[in-house]
Amino acid sequence: MYKLRDKYAIAGIGNTEYSKFSGRTVRSLATEACLKAIEDAGLTVGDIDGIVSFNFNDSAPAIGVATEMGIVNAGYAVDYAAGGNGANLITLAAAAAIEAGLAKNVVCFRAMNGRSGFRLGGGRDMSAYGVTQYTAPLGWITYPQAMAMWARRHMIDYGTTEEHWAEIATTFRANALLNERAMQRTPMTKDDYFNSRMIVDPFRMYDICLESDGACAVVITSAEHARDLRQKPVFIMGGAYGGGPSQGDDLFDAIRWPSHSHNCFKYLADDLWGSAGIGPKDVDVAEIYDCFTYSVLMALEGLGFCKEGEGGPFVMGGRIARDGELPVNTHGGLLSEAYIHGFNHVIEAVEQLRGTAGERQIEGAEIALTTAGAMTCGSAMILRN
Repeated sequence: MYKLRDKYAIAGIGNTEYSKFSGRTVRSLATEACLKAIEDAGLTVGDIDGIVSFNFNDSAPAIGVATEMGIVNAGYAVDYAAGGNGANLITLAAAAAIEAGLAKNVVCFRAMNGRSGFRLGGGRDMSAYGVTQYTAPLGWITYPQAMAMWARRHMIDYGTTEEHWAEIATTFRANALLNERAMQRTPMTKDDYFNSRMIVDPFRMYDICLESDGACAVVITSAEHARDLRQKPVFIMGGAYGGGPSQGDDLFDAIRWPSHSHNCFKYLADDLWGSAGIGPKDVDVAEIYDCFTYSVLMALEGLGFCKEGEGGPFVMGGRIARDGELPVNTHGGLLSEAYIHGFNHVIEAVEQLRGTAGERQIEGAEIALTTAGAMTCGSAMILRN
Protein backbone atom coordinates (compact mmCIF):
# COMPACT_ATOMS: atom_id res chain seq x y z
CA MET A 1 0.00 0.00 0.00
CA TYR A 2 1.16 3.55 -0.76
CA LYS A 3 2.38 5.00 2.54
CA LEU A 4 3.40 8.54 1.60
CA ARG A 5 0.12 10.30 2.39
CA ASP A 6 0.45 14.06 1.87
CA LYS A 7 4.27 13.93 1.81
CA TYR A 8 4.45 14.85 -1.89
CA ALA A 9 2.59 17.24 -4.12
CA ILE A 10 1.94 18.26 -7.68
CA ALA A 11 3.55 21.67 -7.96
CA GLY A 12 3.22 22.41 -11.68
CA ILE A 13 1.18 21.39 -14.72
CA GLY A 14 1.57 21.95 -18.44
CA ASN A 15 0.04 20.82 -21.71
CA THR A 16 0.20 21.41 -25.44
CA GLU A 17 -2.69 21.96 -27.77
CA TYR A 18 -4.68 18.77 -28.32
CA SER A 19 -5.38 18.12 -32.01
CA LYS A 20 -5.79 15.62 -34.82
CA PHE A 21 -2.57 16.73 -36.48
CA SER A 22 0.18 18.37 -34.47
CA GLY A 23 2.63 18.62 -37.37
CA ARG A 24 5.42 18.15 -34.83
CA THR A 25 7.55 15.39 -33.40
CA VAL A 26 6.40 13.67 -30.22
CA ARG A 27 9.58 14.80 -28.50
CA SER A 28 8.79 18.40 -29.33
CA LEU A 29 5.32 18.02 -27.82
CA ALA A 30 6.75 16.41 -24.69
CA THR A 31 9.35 19.12 -24.26
CA GLU A 32 6.77 21.90 -24.55
CA ALA A 33 4.47 20.33 -21.96
CA CYS A 34 7.33 19.66 -19.54
CA LEU A 35 8.77 23.18 -19.83
CA LYS A 36 5.31 24.65 -19.21
CA ALA A 37 4.88 22.49 -16.09
CA ILE A 38 8.29 23.54 -14.77
CA GLU A 39 7.54 27.21 -15.39
CA ASP A 40 4.08 26.84 -13.84
CA ALA A 41 5.70 25.54 -10.66
CA GLY A 42 8.09 28.49 -10.55
CA LEU A 43 11.09 26.24 -11.07
CA THR A 44 13.81 26.22 -13.72
CA VAL A 45 15.14 23.36 -15.81
CA GLY A 46 18.18 23.36 -13.56
CA ASP A 47 15.98 22.39 -10.61
CA ILE A 48 14.76 19.18 -12.31
CA ASP A 49 16.72 15.98 -11.68
CA GLY A 50 14.14 13.32 -12.51
CA ILE A 51 11.84 12.57 -15.45
CA VAL A 52 9.30 9.74 -15.89
CA SER A 53 6.94 8.75 -18.68
CA PHE A 54 4.96 5.81 -20.02
CA ASN A 55 4.27 4.69 -23.56
CA PHE A 56 3.25 1.95 -25.96
CA ASN A 57 6.27 2.30 -28.27
CA ASP A 58 4.71 5.52 -29.49
CA SER A 59 6.57 8.28 -27.68
CA ALA A 60 9.93 9.90 -27.03
CA PRO A 61 12.20 8.42 -24.35
CA ALA A 62 12.36 10.34 -21.08
CA ILE A 63 16.12 10.82 -21.28
CA GLY A 64 15.74 12.23 -24.80
CA VAL A 65 13.22 14.79 -23.60
CA ALA A 66 15.47 15.60 -20.63
CA THR A 67 18.35 16.24 -23.01
CA GLU A 68 16.25 18.44 -25.28
CA MET A 69 15.17 20.51 -22.27
CA GLY A 70 18.77 20.93 -21.16
CA ILE A 71 18.61 18.94 -17.96
CA VAL A 72 22.28 18.47 -17.15
CA ASN A 73 22.03 15.52 -14.81
CA ALA A 74 18.82 13.53 -14.99
CA GLY A 75 19.70 11.08 -12.26
CA TYR A 76 16.31 9.38 -12.47
CA ALA A 77 15.03 8.95 -16.05
CA VAL A 78 12.53 6.12 -16.50
CA ASP A 79 10.07 4.97 -19.17
CA TYR A 80 7.28 2.58 -18.23
CA ALA A 81 6.05 0.24 -20.96
CA ALA A 82 2.42 0.76 -20.07
CA GLY A 83 -0.94 1.71 -21.45
CA GLY A 84 -3.55 3.88 -19.82
CA ASN A 85 -3.03 1.99 -16.59
CA GLY A 86 0.26 3.89 -16.18
CA ALA A 87 -1.17 7.40 -16.00
CA ASN A 88 -1.30 7.56 -12.21
CA LEU A 89 1.46 5.02 -11.68
CA ILE A 90 4.18 7.34 -12.97
CA THR A 91 3.10 10.07 -10.56
CA LEU A 92 3.20 7.68 -7.61
CA ALA A 93 6.57 6.38 -8.83
CA ALA A 94 7.93 9.93 -8.93
CA ALA A 95 6.95 10.43 -5.27
CA ALA A 96 8.56 7.10 -4.37
CA ALA A 97 11.76 8.07 -6.19
CA ILE A 98 12.01 11.33 -4.25
CA GLU A 99 11.33 9.48 -1.00
CA ALA A 100 14.18 7.11 -1.86
CA GLY A 101 16.57 9.99 -2.49
CA LEU A 102 16.88 9.36 -6.22
CA ALA A 103 15.68 12.85 -7.13
CA LYS A 104 14.23 16.04 -5.64
CA ASN A 105 11.99 17.45 -8.38
CA VAL A 106 10.56 15.06 -10.97
CA VAL A 107 8.65 15.93 -14.13
CA CYS A 108 6.19 13.29 -15.39
CA PHE A 109 4.77 13.40 -18.92
CA ARG A 110 2.81 11.58 -21.61
CA ALA A 111 3.22 12.63 -25.23
CA MET A 112 1.83 11.10 -28.40
CA ASN A 113 0.78 11.75 -31.96
CA GLY A 114 -2.07 9.34 -31.41
CA ARG A 115 -4.06 10.49 -34.41
CA SER A 116 -1.58 11.64 -37.05
CA GLY A 117 1.24 9.29 -36.12
CA PHE A 118 1.55 5.99 -34.32
CA ARG A 119 -2.01 5.02 -33.41
CA LEU A 120 -2.72 3.23 -30.14
CA GLY A 121 -2.20 -0.52 -30.39
CA GLY A 122 -0.06 -0.24 -33.48
CA GLY A 123 2.98 -1.47 -31.61
CA ARG A 124 1.41 -4.73 -30.54
CA ASP A 125 2.31 -8.07 -32.02
CA MET A 126 -0.84 -9.36 -33.70
CA SER A 127 0.59 -12.76 -34.61
CA ALA A 128 -1.60 -15.75 -33.84
CA TYR A 129 0.31 -17.54 -31.11
CA GLY A 130 -0.12 -17.95 -27.40
CA VAL A 131 -3.39 -16.42 -26.25
CA THR A 132 -3.85 -14.58 -29.54
CA GLN A 133 -4.24 -17.88 -31.40
CA TYR A 134 -7.78 -17.81 -30.04
CA THR A 135 -8.51 -14.21 -31.04
CA ALA A 136 -6.48 -13.03 -34.05
CA PRO A 137 -7.77 -15.70 -36.51
CA LEU A 138 -11.28 -14.40 -35.76
CA GLY A 139 -10.27 -10.82 -36.41
CA TRP A 140 -10.33 -9.87 -32.74
CA ILE A 141 -7.34 -7.53 -32.61
CA THR A 142 -8.44 -4.10 -31.39
CA TYR A 143 -9.34 -2.43 -28.12
CA PRO A 144 -12.94 -1.64 -29.12
CA GLN A 145 -13.48 -5.31 -29.94
CA ALA A 146 -12.06 -6.37 -26.59
CA MET A 147 -14.00 -3.87 -24.52
CA ALA A 148 -17.20 -4.68 -26.37
CA MET A 149 -16.98 -8.17 -24.87
CA TRP A 150 -16.74 -6.74 -21.35
CA ALA A 151 -19.63 -4.37 -21.98
CA ARG A 152 -21.86 -7.11 -23.37
CA ARG A 153 -21.14 -9.30 -20.33
CA HIS A 154 -22.26 -6.48 -18.03
CA MET A 155 -25.45 -6.05 -20.07
CA ILE A 156 -26.22 -9.75 -19.79
CA ASP A 157 -25.47 -10.01 -16.08
CA TYR A 158 -27.00 -6.75 -14.85
CA GLY A 159 -29.32 -5.37 -17.49
CA THR A 160 -27.10 -2.41 -18.32
CA THR A 161 -28.43 -0.58 -21.37
CA GLU A 162 -27.21 1.76 -24.08
CA GLU A 163 -29.26 4.50 -22.40
CA HIS A 164 -26.76 4.42 -19.52
CA TRP A 165 -23.86 4.91 -21.90
CA ALA A 166 -25.69 7.70 -23.70
CA GLU A 167 -26.02 9.51 -20.36
CA ILE A 168 -22.24 9.28 -19.86
CA ALA A 169 -21.34 10.43 -23.37
CA THR A 170 -23.70 13.41 -23.38
CA THR A 171 -22.75 14.48 -19.84
CA PHE A 172 -19.06 14.57 -20.70
CA ARG A 173 -19.75 16.42 -23.95
CA ALA A 174 -21.68 19.06 -22.02
CA ASN A 175 -18.62 19.50 -19.80
CA ALA A 176 -16.34 19.82 -22.82
CA LEU A 177 -18.36 22.76 -24.12
CA LEU A 178 -16.87 24.80 -21.25
CA ASN A 179 -13.30 23.65 -21.87
CA GLU A 180 -11.22 25.55 -24.38
CA ARG A 181 -8.75 22.64 -24.56
CA ALA A 182 -11.42 20.17 -25.66
CA MET A 183 -11.24 18.77 -29.18
CA GLN A 184 -15.00 18.16 -29.29
CA ARG A 185 -17.08 21.22 -28.41
CA THR A 186 -20.14 20.59 -30.56
CA PRO A 187 -23.24 19.98 -28.42
CA MET A 188 -24.43 16.36 -28.40
CA THR A 189 -27.96 15.16 -27.67
CA LYS A 190 -29.04 11.63 -26.92
CA ASP A 191 -30.55 11.50 -30.39
CA ASP A 192 -27.10 12.32 -31.77
CA TYR A 193 -25.70 9.49 -29.69
CA PHE A 194 -28.24 6.89 -30.82
CA ASN A 195 -27.98 8.03 -34.46
CA SER A 196 -24.19 7.68 -34.51
CA ARG A 197 -22.85 4.73 -36.44
CA MET A 198 -22.21 1.36 -34.85
CA ILE A 199 -18.48 0.60 -34.62
CA VAL A 200 -18.33 -2.66 -32.67
CA ASP A 201 -21.60 -3.97 -31.29
CA PRO A 202 -22.68 -2.73 -28.75
CA PHE A 203 -20.42 0.36 -29.09
CA ARG A 204 -21.41 3.31 -31.23
CA MET A 205 -18.95 6.00 -32.30
CA TYR A 206 -19.64 8.15 -29.24
CA ASP A 207 -18.88 5.28 -26.87
CA ILE A 208 -15.25 5.31 -27.97
CA CYS A 209 -12.67 7.91 -27.00
CA LEU A 210 -10.91 10.31 -29.34
CA GLU A 211 -7.58 9.82 -31.06
CA SER A 212 -5.37 12.79 -30.24
CA ASP A 213 -2.00 14.42 -30.78
CA GLY A 214 -0.62 16.23 -27.75
CA ALA A 215 1.22 16.07 -24.46
CA CYS A 216 0.76 16.96 -20.83
CA ALA A 217 3.09 17.02 -17.84
CA VAL A 218 3.21 17.56 -14.08
CA VAL A 219 6.02 18.38 -11.62
CA ILE A 220 6.25 16.36 -8.39
CA THR A 221 8.18 17.56 -5.37
CA SER A 222 8.03 17.31 -1.59
CA ALA A 223 5.05 18.89 0.14
CA GLU A 224 7.41 21.09 2.12
CA HIS A 225 9.08 22.39 -1.03
CA ALA A 226 5.77 22.78 -2.87
CA ARG A 227 4.46 25.16 -0.21
CA ASP A 228 7.29 27.58 -1.12
CA LEU A 229 6.63 27.51 -4.86
CA ARG A 230 4.45 29.60 -7.16
CA GLN A 231 1.25 27.57 -7.21
CA LYS A 232 -1.09 26.25 -4.58
CA PRO A 233 0.13 22.67 -3.92
CA VAL A 234 -2.06 19.70 -4.71
CA PHE A 235 -1.13 16.93 -2.28
CA ILE A 236 -1.08 13.23 -3.13
CA MET A 237 -3.19 11.69 -0.37
CA GLY A 238 -3.07 8.13 -1.65
CA GLY A 239 -2.80 5.87 -4.63
CA ALA A 240 -2.78 2.31 -5.84
CA TYR A 241 -1.72 0.28 -8.85
CA GLY A 242 -2.53 -3.24 -9.93
CA GLY A 243 -5.52 -5.50 -10.38
CA GLY A 244 -6.68 -8.94 -9.55
CA PRO A 245 -5.59 -12.43 -10.55
CA SER A 246 -4.23 -13.24 -14.02
CA GLN A 247 -3.62 -9.62 -15.06
CA GLY A 248 -1.29 -10.59 -17.90
CA ASP A 249 -1.48 -8.51 -21.06
CA ASP A 250 -4.82 -6.83 -20.51
CA LEU A 251 -5.92 -6.74 -24.16
CA PHE A 252 -5.66 -10.43 -25.00
CA ASP A 253 -5.00 -12.13 -21.66
CA ALA A 254 -8.35 -10.72 -20.55
CA ILE A 255 -9.92 -13.93 -21.84
CA ARG A 256 -8.40 -15.54 -18.72
CA TRP A 257 -10.03 -12.96 -16.42
CA PRO A 258 -12.38 -14.60 -13.90
CA SER A 259 -15.40 -12.37 -14.57
CA HIS A 260 -15.81 -9.66 -17.17
CA SER A 261 -18.51 -8.02 -15.08
CA HIS A 262 -15.80 -6.20 -13.12
CA ASN A 263 -12.28 -4.99 -13.78
CA CYS A 264 -9.10 -4.09 -11.88
CA PHE A 265 -10.71 -1.44 -9.68
CA LYS A 266 -12.56 -4.06 -7.69
CA TYR A 267 -9.17 -5.33 -6.56
CA LEU A 268 -7.27 -2.12 -5.89
CA ALA A 269 -10.07 -0.21 -4.11
CA ASP A 270 -9.06 -1.20 -0.59
CA ASP A 271 -5.46 -0.10 -1.11
CA LEU A 272 -6.57 3.18 -2.68
CA TRP A 273 -8.98 4.22 0.06
CA GLY A 274 -6.76 2.79 2.80
CA SER A 275 -3.73 4.76 1.61
CA ALA A 276 -5.70 8.03 1.59
CA GLY A 277 -7.66 7.37 4.79
CA ILE A 278 -10.97 8.32 3.20
CA GLY A 279 -13.83 6.67 1.30
CA PRO A 280 -15.87 7.27 -1.85
CA LYS A 281 -18.30 9.64 -0.13
CA ASP A 282 -15.44 12.08 0.58
CA VAL A 283 -14.67 12.66 -3.12
CA ASP A 284 -15.78 16.03 -4.52
CA VAL A 285 -14.83 15.47 -8.15
CA ALA A 286 -13.82 12.35 -10.09
CA GLU A 287 -11.78 12.14 -13.29
CA ILE A 288 -12.42 8.57 -14.41
CA TYR A 289 -10.65 6.81 -17.29
CA ASP A 290 -13.21 6.81 -20.09
CA CYS A 291 -11.54 5.17 -23.05
CA PHE A 292 -15.08 3.81 -23.49
CA THR A 293 -18.32 4.92 -21.87
CA TYR A 294 -18.59 1.50 -20.34
CA SER A 295 -15.27 1.74 -18.45
CA VAL A 296 -16.75 4.52 -16.29
CA LEU A 297 -19.34 2.12 -14.90
CA MET A 298 -16.64 -0.39 -14.01
CA ALA A 299 -14.62 2.15 -12.05
CA LEU A 300 -17.67 3.48 -10.19
CA GLU A 301 -18.68 -0.02 -9.18
CA GLY A 302 -15.19 -1.34 -8.43
CA LEU A 303 -14.26 1.62 -6.24
CA GLY A 304 -17.46 1.40 -4.25
CA PHE A 305 -19.44 4.44 -5.38
CA CYS A 306 -22.24 1.96 -5.98
CA LYS A 307 -22.69 -1.79 -5.82
CA GLU A 308 -21.55 -4.09 -8.61
CA GLY A 309 -24.15 -4.08 -11.35
CA GLU A 310 -25.66 -0.75 -10.28
CA GLY A 311 -23.36 1.54 -12.27
CA GLY A 312 -25.94 2.08 -15.01
CA PRO A 313 -28.73 3.40 -12.79
CA PHE A 314 -26.12 5.30 -10.71
CA VAL A 315 -25.09 7.59 -13.58
CA MET A 316 -28.64 8.53 -14.54
CA GLY A 317 -30.62 11.62 -13.62
CA GLY A 318 -27.71 14.06 -13.57
CA ARG A 319 -25.84 12.44 -10.69
CA ILE A 320 -22.48 12.66 -12.54
CA ALA A 321 -23.11 16.12 -14.05
CA ARG A 322 -21.20 19.19 -12.87
CA ASP A 323 -24.02 20.10 -10.48
CA GLY A 324 -24.69 16.51 -9.50
CA GLU A 325 -23.83 14.44 -6.45
CA LEU A 326 -20.54 13.27 -8.00
CA PRO A 327 -19.22 15.45 -10.85
CA VAL A 328 -17.30 13.19 -13.25
CA ASN A 329 -14.87 14.16 -16.02
CA THR A 330 -15.42 17.86 -15.71
CA HIS A 331 -13.16 18.61 -18.69
CA GLY A 332 -15.04 16.32 -21.07
CA GLY A 333 -12.88 13.29 -20.45
CA LEU A 334 -11.11 11.15 -22.99
CA LEU A 335 -14.38 10.99 -24.91
CA SER A 336 -14.58 14.73 -25.61
CA GLU A 337 -11.48 16.61 -24.39
CA ALA A 338 -8.65 14.46 -25.79
CA TYR A 339 -7.02 11.08 -25.38
CA ILE A 340 -3.59 11.66 -23.90
CA HIS A 341 -3.71 8.15 -22.49
CA GLY A 342 -5.46 9.30 -19.32
CA PHE A 343 -2.78 11.69 -18.12
CA ASN A 344 -4.94 14.69 -19.01
CA HIS A 345 -7.25 13.59 -16.17
CA VAL A 346 -4.48 14.52 -13.71
CA ILE A 347 -4.20 18.00 -15.24
CA GLU A 348 -7.93 18.56 -14.82
CA ALA A 349 -7.96 17.30 -11.22
CA VAL A 350 -5.16 19.73 -10.33
CA GLU A 351 -7.02 22.67 -11.90
CA GLN A 352 -10.19 21.76 -10.03
CA LEU A 353 -8.31 21.61 -6.72
CA ARG A 354 -6.48 24.86 -7.40
CA GLY A 355 -9.83 26.48 -8.17
CA THR A 356 -8.63 27.60 -11.61
CA ALA A 357 -10.94 25.56 -13.86
CA GLY A 358 -12.90 28.59 -14.98
CA GLU A 359 -16.48 27.99 -16.11
CA ARG A 360 -16.24 24.29 -15.36
CA GLN A 361 -15.01 24.80 -11.78
CA ILE A 362 -16.74 22.65 -9.16
CA GLU A 363 -17.44 24.94 -6.24
CA GLY A 364 -15.66 23.91 -3.08
CA ALA A 365 -13.74 21.00 -4.62
CA GLU A 366 -11.23 19.79 -2.04
CA ILE A 367 -10.66 16.12 -2.86
CA ALA A 368 -10.34 14.59 -6.34
CA LEU A 369 -10.10 11.04 -7.65
CA THR A 370 -8.20 10.17 -10.81
CA THR A 371 -8.27 6.71 -12.36
CA ALA A 372 -6.46 5.09 -15.27
CA GLY A 373 -7.00 1.76 -16.97
CA ALA A 374 -10.05 -0.18 -18.05
CA MET A 375 -9.39 -3.90 -17.95
CA THR A 376 -7.12 -6.15 -15.87
CA CYS A 377 -4.70 -3.60 -14.41
CA GLY A 378 -5.00 0.07 -13.56
CA SER A 379 -4.00 2.86 -11.23
CA ALA A 380 -5.72 5.55 -9.23
CA MET A 381 -4.89 8.51 -7.02
CA ILE A 382 -6.59 10.63 -4.41
CA LEU A 383 -5.52 14.27 -4.51
CA ARG A 384 -6.42 17.14 -2.17
CA ASN A 385 -5.81 20.84 -1.90
